[in-house]
Amino acid sequence: VQLVESGGGLVQPGGSLRLSCAASGFTFSSYVMSWYRQAPGKERELVAAITSAGGSTNYADSVKGRFTISRDNAKNTVYLQMNSLKPEDTAVYYCNALYQFGGMNYWGKGTLVTVSS
Repeated sequence: VQLVESGGGLVQPGGSLRLSCAASGFTFSSYVMSWYRQAPGKERELVAAITSAGGSTNYADSVKGRFTISRDNAKNTVYLQMNSLKPEDTAVYYCNALYQFGGMNYWGKGTLVTVSS
């Protein structure tokens, strides 16, 4: 099983980034996919989640209206489009896969997003 995040980097406040998470080794379309983040000195927090077929999404209040989660089950990939980035969005962003009926739970190694001028 692998979850490989990409797309992180340094961006100025107000800018945009698109994160990708490529999955392999499991039945991607049977998993709820989520993005979490962990800032220095803080606990990991849920940013956004999308159901297995992509019909429903959920966002942290802090990113609503700025971030969009999506998935392509044909490509086994989940995305996080991040717009209007703020310095407080600086964190390591992790991809998570949770079996839709519970149990199996996988994590990627993370990608660093730094929002700074």
